[in-house]
Amino acid sequence: MASVNKVILIGNLGKDPEVRHLEGGVAVARFPLATSETYKDKSGQKQEKTEWHNIVLWRGLAEVAEKYLRKGQSVFIEGKIRTNQYQDKDGVQRYSTEIVADNMTMLTRGEGGSQDGNTNNNYQSNTSSAGNTSTAPAGVAQNDEPDDLPF
Repeated sequence: MASVNKVILIGNLGKDPEVRHLEGGVAVARFPLATSETYKDKSGQKQEKTEWHNIVLWRGLAEVAEKYLRKGQSVFIEGKIRTNQYQDKDGVQRYSTEIVADNMTMLTRGEGGSQDGNTNNNYQSNTSSAGNTSTAPAGVAQNDEPDDLPF
């Protein structure tokens, strides 16, 4: 049976991305992303609930995050959920859940953004070839094959 692991989030950065460069120059960026929802409780009072998500960006996306993303900015993230298992210093089994981003769109006006908040800052990670990753605007094809659609 087929399965799908897909996450789509729109939220605000909780802090500036922390970027590390691993052996071989591979960049990895991490930051918390807040998503909020509002609802009315039983008494009719408006309530707001905020969820925090741990976001991980690799290679080109990490470099874009390092250069352009800052605390408080709004961003669209598309990726997959991953749970890691580890032992803490006391030997207790712990779990951490993170979102590994494949696509990112900066929604807050920044360098290169337009006045009305609509930006063309769409980035995606192309990991189809082993070790080959790049970023490209979302509207740009990653291959050189012509589009043969009639519309």
